[in-house]
Amino acid sequence: MNNTLFILIMIAIYLIAAIPTGVVIARLMGGEDVRQKGSGNIGATNVYRVAGKLAGVLTLVGDTLKGFLPLLAFKTWLEPTPTQLGIASAVAILGHCYPVYLKFKGGKGVATALGIFLVISPKAVFFALIVFILTVAITRYISLGSVLAALSAPLVILLLNHQQPIFLATLFIAALVTWR
Repeated sequence: MNNTLFILIMIAIYLIAAIPTGVVIARLMGGEDVRQKGSGNIGATNVYRVAGKLAGVLTLVGDTLKGFLPLLAFKTWLEPTPTQLGIASAVAILGHCYPVYLKFKGGKGVATALGIFLVISPKAVFFALIVFILTVAITRYISLGSVLAALSAPLVILLLNHQQPIFLATLFIAALVTWR
């Protein structure tokens, strides 16, 4: 793949991932600007609280898909190198967390990271899901479960012997999700 095509694809991935799913769905379903209500976050949990269960679920699915679908298409159709896939993964999470459409003030990236990790390593998602479920069952804190699940993914990817660019991308994503 030539450099021009790669750059154009990275721009497309960023712009897709930058779509503020929670803001759009909450406005369509409840008329509220979730950035001005509840926690002010544009993610599924705040959308659920502000605009209802269906809006929250749709936001969760939409945010996951905007990490999953562009990367799956990129991986399937263009057969990128591990480095290119790692860069595309980082671009997708940056699009969600720093969307140009919202003056670079986006979500935490948990659901989008899930979509990305599903493309990179479904096995890592399985283990991260176990970490999430156990953490939430014990502590009742979804945010803690999300952070620990995100942090577990790079470890599992390392143990599964994925190539270094993939490990580094998942480490970057986990750090960003944890930091935000």
